[in-house]
Amino acid sequence: MNKKIRWITETAVLLALLVVLQSVTKPLGQLVTGSCVNAVLAIAALFAGMGSGIVVALVSPVLAFLLVIAPQAVTVPAIMVGNTVFVVLLSLLYRENTLRKLLAWLAAAAAKFVTLYLLVTQLICGLAAPALLAAGTLKEPMLKVLPTMFAWPQLATALIGGAIALLITPVLKKALHR
Repeated sequence: MNKKIRWITETAVLLALLVVLQSVTKPLGQLVTGSCVNAVLAIAALFAGMGSGIVVALVSPVLAFLLVIAPQAVTVPAIMVGNTVFVVLLSLLYRENTLRKLLAWLAAAAAKFVTLYLLVTQLICGLAAPALLAAGTLKEPMLKVLPTMFAWPQLATALIGGAIALLITPVLKKALHR
C-alpha cells in the first residue's frame, strides 16, 4: 500500500476510534475518557508516526467539544497544545529499549500535565479570567471547576493512557508485521 494512503487510513481509523471511545466513555468520567484519549494519542504517535499523532492531538479537543466532553470552547486551544506536547515528546524520546520507553512515557505525561496546568489554571482561570468573564467566554461556575479538571487528573490520564499504549503498540506492530 502507498505510504501516504496508509498514513491517511491509519490516522482516520484512529480518529474514528477516538470518537467512539469519547462517546462511549463520556458517562464514566474524566479519568476513563481522558485515559482512553491519551492511549489513542500515544498509539497514533508510536504506531502511525508523529504526524498522525499531531493530527489526532489537534482534532481530539474539537471532537470533545462537539460531543460536549470538553468543558468550554476557551479550553480547546490549550488542550490542543497539551496533546501536541504529549505526542511530540513521546515520538522524539521513544526508543526500542525499556528505559527509553519509560523515559518517553513519563516525560511526555509530565510535560502535558505542566502545559495544561499552566495554560488552563494559570492563564485562562488566572490572568485572562476577568476579560473572559466580562466577554461571556467563560462562565463563573467553570472558573471554579477548570482548575480541578486541569490539575492532577491530567497527569493521571496521560500516565494511564501512555501505559496502555506502551502495552498495545508492540502487539499492533507485530500483528501488522511492522
